[in-house]
Amino acid sequence: MLFTFLLVVQAIIAALLVTVILMQKSEGGGLTSGGSPSGLMSARGAADFLTRSTAVLATLFVAMSILLAVLAATRESTTIDTSLAGQSGAVTSAPAPQQTGAPTDNAAAATPANAAATDSNSSVPLAQ
Repeated sequence: MLFTFLLVVQAIIAALLVTVILMQKSEGGGLTSGGSPSGLMSARGAADFLTRSTAVLATLFVAMSILLAVLAATRESTTIDTSLAGQSGAVTSAPAPQQTGAPTDNAAAATPANAAATDSNSSVPLAQ
């Protein structure tokens, strides 16, 4: 529940950060189209406000990202990734190795005597 709440807060911070960055002009004079010549909404006041708010939001975004990464790494729940839920005690076997050089469609090659003769790893041939 806490993780979901912090994730929503992170999304809100990201949206605010994008909005504040897009409000700035490329020369650094954001919101300079009018307003009173003195005070917060002057050219200099708006640029200072947007620069400070960008710095604060960027710091919050990085801090929340680190916090969410730590929380995600220490969670015991598998509700997000359910791929490991059914594999707690399952043992999987490796596929059988294919013999190279042995014919696969020949019925005589499938007999135990011929299989032992073509197996290069066998040091003792099987009795016929």
